[in-house]
Amino acid sequence: MHRLLLAAALLLLPSSVLLAQASKPAATAPAAAHPQVVLHTSQGDITLELYPDKSPKSVANFLQYVRDGFYSGTVFHRAIPGYLVQGGLYTRDLQAKRTRSAIPSEADNGLSNLRGTVAVARGADPNSGTAQFFFNLVDNRRLDFVGNQSGLTWGYAVFGKVIKGMDVVDKMAALPTRGLGPFAGDVPNPLVVIDSASVVGEEPAATPAPAQAAPATNEPAKKSGGKKG
Repeated sequence: MHRLLLAAALLLLPSSVLLAQASKPAATAPAAAHPQVVLHTSQGDITLELYPDKSPKSVANFLQYVRDGFYSGTVFHRAIPGYLVQGGLYTRDLQAKRTRSAIPSEADNGLSNLRGTVAVARGADPNSGTAQFFFNLVDNRRLDFVGNQSGLTWGYAVFGKVIKGMDVVDKMAALPTRGLGPFAGDVPNPLVVIDSASVVGEEPAATPAPAQAAPATNEPAKKSGGKKG
């Protein structure tokens, strides 16, 4: 009798295991899509795809500025053909806006400063990035992380890429430049203004929310100096 009961239990085991497996939820859910941001500029729209999986702090920081309406009315104050286009801090009068606290550098995230990528602009301190960002016009591998020995070897943190409107970025880079306000040169003429910025799928921001004073300088080194290619 005991042998018959044992055999019956063993026969029932596969079906019970199958029932248990059928009742379990899916092992892995599909990964969430990368957030996208549209910059509406005076030269046209630029759509960015962001990488929160690689640069969580940089992406969160950028999205907060977008949602606060911070970038509305700011300009791209630096355009160097064959190098980069930079903006995100200065008004039409080339006055620096007040920013939130700086964020830690994520330049060692494995992403490279290739053409079309967007990266955090900063000063000499690797951990000085705030609101400014720049578009790489070419493969700027010399701006990649090499080591933590100095601000030069730290490189610049890539946190997204242009997925639509790179022609607009190239058009900005092709504008004539001049010295204006606090800048000795490289200011596009006419000024390229960010009329508004919004996260795709979200309502546009209402009003800006300033905080701490902006740093005096917040940008990569000139193409001719600093880092080796």
